[in-house]
Amino acid sequence: MKKLLLAAAAIAFAFPALAADLEVSGAFIRAAPKMPTGAGFVTIKNSGKQDDKLVAASADISKSVELHTHIKDGEIMRMRQVESIAVPAGGAAELKPGGDHIMFIDLKGPLKEGDKVAVTLKFEKGGDLKITMPVLGVGAMTAPTNMDHSQHMQHMEQMPANMKH
Repeated sequence: MKKLLLAAAAIAFAFPALAADLEVSGAFIRAAPKMPTGAGFVTIKNSGKQDDKLVAASADISKSVELHTHIKDGEIMRMRQVESIAVPAGGAAELKPGGDHIMFIDLKGPLKEGDKVAVTLKFEKGGDLKITMPVLGVGAMTAPTNMDHSQHMQHMEQMPANMKH
């Protein structure tokens, strides 16, 4: 038991930016009953000492998943794909309506309010984080505050395979 604890401590200190430093909350997807696309939102908190980036997301509900932002082009707001979304050390990234978000493209079926969607977030340093995103109403702006939507990474369970003993 003592050797196991020492090994775990050594791994934790050798890789300070592991996904154990990342926590998501407020995750949700807007319902898209007749749309070919859907949008997902989440707050990602980085309690670590190194900056990280959300570099990709994946889910089985669509043919592709992209990271997007909104930019103002004159008087018009336009969506644009981005390569990554920064998650600063000691800070947070808020993916919210009208800003950064996860775009589900070519949905395989309608997103109905009440559904739950398994999504994998991929971080540059933190690795993969599997979360469940509830589907809320079409015009939802935030996740309900009465939901238990905090999803912490389990350090050893989701650690990359090449780092496990």
